[in-house]
Amino acid sequence: MITAPGWRGPFRHRNYRLFWGGQLVSLAGTWMQSIAQAWLITELTPDPVWLGVVAAAQFTPVLILGLFGGVIADVLPKRQMLIATQAALMGLAALQALLVATGAISIPLLLLLAVALGSVNAIDMPVRQSFFSEMVPVDEVGRAVAFNSAMFNGARVIGPAIGGVLIGVIGVAGCFAVNALSFLAVLVALLLMREVELHPAPRGARPRSARAVATSLAEGLRYVRNTPIIALCVFVIGVISGVAMNFNVIIPPLARLTLQIGAPGLGALMAAVGFGSLAGALTVAALREPRRSMIVIGGALLGAFSVAAGVAASSDSVLAVPLTALALFGAGFGAISMAATANASIQTTTPPALRGRVMSVYTTVFAGSTPIGGLATGAVVAALGATGALGVAGALAVAAAAYAAYRWRATIR
Repeated sequence: MITAPGWRGPFRHRNYRLFWGGQLVSLAGTWMQSIAQAWLITELTPDPVWLGVVAAAQFTPVLILGLFGGVIADVLPKRQMLIATQAALMGLAALQALLVATGAISIPLLLLLAVALGSVNAIDMPVRQSFFSEMVPVDEVGRAVAFNSAMFNGARVIGPAIGGVLIGVIGVAGCFAVNALSFLAVLVALLLMREVELHPAPRGARPRSARAVATSLAEGLRYVRNTPIIALCVFVIGVISGVAMNFNVIIPPLARLTLQIGAPGLGALMAAVGFGSLAGALTVAALREPRRSMIVIGGALLGAFSVAAGVAASSDSVLAVPLTALALFGAGFGAISMAATANASIQTTTPPALRGRVMSVYTTVFAGSTPIGGLATGAVVAALGATGALGVAGALAVAAAAYAAYRWRATIR
């Protein structure tokens, strides 16, 4: 097999270019809505625990239904499934905009919408993650995943920065409406793809009974358990993302209460995480193949810089805000270096017929660890403040990375 030269890699393929560009626009809107929703929650209630509760409501369906999304990804056409899930997400964003604009929104309604969003994402995430291998040849999957992470985190930079400004210009409802419109970009991209240029994976038989579904799920889980590199990736992602990647829970009270820098400042801090994440993703994309040591190194960097961000924000220095932003940049770099490398390692190791189910384990653990982590982080923020929560999260991430390094040495012996 011939590896595409230089940085062009997967961008040689029209379908991938369309998908990448459409997702960039759509995810920028999603991140804009994320910051607007966090700001809305702080307006509806002064208790920071609700940030964690809403995050839990959004990601609990992924934890419960995510593995079934993997079965769907392996038996149904992925492009058509993505058109359906992205249209559903667009409808939910439009409904949320309407509820906020009419003043009908409340914490209970936010929780209901979060559950609906999570239920759609439980299907969308494994289908979308396993779709990369159908847009590019197998030897370019690793870079396709890494460039997707770069795009995701580029959107994380663009979305919060724009959202922080637009909250004051068009309001929270306007941000939700812009997000709804942004889904048109990815829907058009999916519709314009050339079916003949896709590389569809072999589809499994469609399960016709609960027993058949359970058998299909068990096959994917056995592969994860019996493949040491994948099992280790899932462990690292599950533990570290659960304890140290709850930025949406910690940063809003950090900006509003600790640093007192308002919505634009919140957008700037979220953008700092995004810039760091973008740098981490581009670093992984520049490598010809995933360097698995980055999984452990990235987790340790995430933890160390989280602690540094807490220390910087709690200081009385005039440089508290820029130093906090710089530390959050480092935390973002570590987080996505870890996550992108783990994702690429799993995709390049897993056979095509199992990729949907194996990726559903990854996405379920990655996103599904957020409900527990989000609730716990919200409680820690309420008890110790945002800076204390950063310190606790960072220390736990470093400890998890150290344990993973120990297990890594035992695995490769």
